[in-house]
Amino acid sequence: MDTIFEFLFSRDFLFYVFSGVTIGSALAMVTRKNPVASLLFMVATLASLAGIYVLFEAHFLAAIQIIVYAGAIMVLFLFVIMLLNLGHDYQKDLKGGAWAIFAFVVAGAMAGVLARQYGGIEALPIYRDAHGPQVIDALLAEQGAVGVMAHPLFTDYVLAFELTGILLLVAIVGALALAKRRV
Repeated sequence: MDTIFEFLFSRDFLFYVFSGVTIGSALAMVTRKNPVASLLFMVATLASLAGIYVLFEAHFLAAIQIIVYAGAIMVLFLFVIMLLNLGHDYQKDLKGGAWAIFAFVVAGAMAGVLARQYGGIEALPIYRDAHGPQVIDALLAEQGAVGVMAHPLFTDYVLAFELTGILLLVAIVGALALAKRRV
């Protein structure tokens, strides 16, 4: 009984659970007709991503994920949805019952296949060339948690960072232009 308890709270199992929830809620977010239901599934996706960040011991990134994305941007999206008056088709979109059981079984099967295929997180190709914990600890002691994340963000990934900011700005301006047309 002790081994089952250890397995259920192991990092590998929790990683697969959070990954399944992330993929399932992201697919549900894209397939929903009701924008409010899509927004709730997007919050679930972002929250499970924060759980994955916690498993990788990136606590600052997990906190920023919750505060910035699941907090501020989701509130902004909700206000845009309310401003555009999109959530009033009065059809039940959050399906329960058999669909929830089916989604849970599919997510569990996917996690089982991944666990059997790779045997653990260490065997995944993305982690084979990763730095060891000693290198990360040395970088954290030298630069701090914010510096370790900010340096690659503003050097190696600055283009993706800026394009994401421009994309969000265009989305906000487009939503305001659509809302202004109706007023």
